[in-house]
Amino acid sequence: MNKSNKMNQDKKSFHYFAANLRLLRKRRKKTQEEIAQSLNLTRSTINNYENSIADPNFNSLIAFSQYFNISIDTLLKVDMGKLSEFQLSELDRGFDVFVSGAKIRILTATVDRENKDNIELVNHKAKAGYAAGFADPEYIKELPMFQLPFLSKEKKYRSFQISGDSMIPFPENAYITGEYLVNWNELKTGDLCIIITYEDGILFKMIQNNLHEDGTLKLISLNQAYLEFSIHAEQINEIWKFTNFISNQIPSTSNNSDDLHEYLQRIESEIKKINLKLNKNDE
Repeated sequence: MNKSNKMNQDKKSFHYFAANLRLLRKRRKKTQEEIAQSLNLTRSTINNYENSIADPNFNSLIAFSQYFNISIDTLLKVDMGKLSEFQLSELDRGFDVFVSGAKIRILTATVDRENKDNIELVNHKAKAGYAAGFADPEYIKELPMFQLPFLSKEKKYRSFQISGDSMIPFPENAYITGEYLVNWNELKTGDLCIIITYEDGILFKMIQNNLHEDGTLKLISLNQAYLEFSIHAEQINEIWKFTNFISNQIPSTSNNSDDLHEYLQRIESEIKKINLKLNKNDE
């Protein structure tokens, strides 16, 4: 890289920094004076940084990185103004790819004209290719997209069409909408999840979280005719936690309120048994 190109690159990086600093300060609802006092700087220095009048030195970059818990690489190289609300909220929670490395899983997603995250729909036709194409931006762009205005803008959602009867009373061909999980340790035993695996494709199951014990999730069908089984975290690409479902069919158990009540009691009993077993293991 010649001297002129390097100067242009440096100028571009500090241009991102100015906009990123302003964006982060406003997201944290801080004034320039408050940031200055926390970092032992003057308000005019913060103002100069935000307006690209002055560039921060290395010590200042370290201070800003520690203050916002965001890497220097992100502050300088990422145009945060183009990130979706979901991506920004993940940074707010400390999930910065440059800081946490493998801890964060980079999600390929789409946004609408207002930079709002779409809900991509993975129907039966698309399911076969999703396990291989989930990280391919061109593949994701070809999926149908829609919005559900009542869902949180700070979370990322995707819908998957299910098949079979292993998760009765969810009807076959229903569309399960799930919230994307970055940190799998947040999973609780009894959660319903769409699990994207390398070998078994797309699975919709209730989970028992054994990640701390042996690095696995136990996958449990609501239909007792199906056996439960465990899968190691290394075999999993993505996890989407159940949010809601859409179907043009009425769940079969709703035809009889007594059957439905019995079914819900059985599921609650199964979850209690799992939690009891986990508590005994901890002892």
